[in-house]
Parts: sequence; C-alpha cells; structure tokens
Amino acid sequence: MRWSAVDLVHKTLSIVETLQVVKGKGLLSLEPKTNRSRRSVSLAPDALTLLAGLKIKQREERESFGMEWTESDYVFSHANGKPFYPNTVSKKFSELVKKAGIPKVRFHDLRHTHATLMLKEGVHPKVVSERLGHASVVITLDTYSHVLPGLQEEAALKFEQGLRNRAFVGPRSQD
Repeated sequence: MRWSAVDLVHKTLSIVETLQVVKGKGLLSLEPKTNRSRRSVSLAPDALTLLAGLKIKQREERESFGMEWTESDYVFSHANGKPFYPNTVSKKFSELVKKAGIPKVRFHDLRHTHATLMLKEGVHPKVVSERLGHASVVITLDTYSHVLPGLQEEAALKFEQGLRNRAFVGPRSQD
C-alpha cells in the first residue's frame, strides 16, 4: 500500500495495486486480481492514528537517510524507504505472534478475523463483501455464514416482532 492510496483527511484507503514477487523479475506492483478487488474502504480512528504516526516516523527516517533514501511511497518499508517483500511481512508477523504467546495465526488470517468480527457486530454482509473485494455477497455469505449460527432464529424473532408492532393489514373474511 502506498501513501498515495491513503487519505487521512477523508479517512479512506484505496486498494489499487498489489505488490508481488514475480519469478525472474523480482518485486513488482501489479493490478489487483479483479475489478472488484479495486476498492476504497473507510478507516477506523485507531488505524488513522497509527498511520499518521507512521507517516511522521517515515518522514524523520527519510531526513536522516538523506541521499540514501529510496522514494517508493510505500507505507510499510525498510528504514531506507525500500518496500518489504510480502513474505518478509508474513515471517515477521509469525515471529511477533510466537513471541506474544498467541496460538499460531497467519498474517492472512487477519482478513478473516476482520470479516468475522464485522459480521458478528451486525455489519451488513454487503458492506463486508465490498470491504473484502469479493465478486459478490454470495461469496462472503458462503465463506462466513458459519460464524452467524443464530441467523434463522433471529429472523423468526424479528418477523414475529414486526407482526406485533404493526396491525395486521390484509384481506378479511366477510362473515
């Protein structure tokens, strides 16, 4: 992710590229897999605070490195500005998880955690689908419906409550 994709004022992140290692070519910035993968998502206040602090830290590092700084515009980079390889991020994340004594979790599992928490908090599945860049909400529901085991029961209760809240309006038999 590049700083040009982060809008701290409007509190959004635009997903417009992926950073991948291509055999024989090294680290390349490529188009996302699908058109739906290109998206803009809102950022939470804590994420904005962390990003703003990182931007300041990176500016300080750039000044200390001077001519040795490599301008890449990447949010997550080495102290000299060069971007991290994706597997480096995954390995470092695994080290931090192990050091913290957390059960084994992959970096990609954070995506699943994000979706699961949003659904459990009642975020509409369509919004979750859009944030994940899924081609349709059906993919999201097929993948994550297991985390919402009470959906049928909740639907029945809401239907009943709706009936109670409104006078039943419909055809009446004539006696």
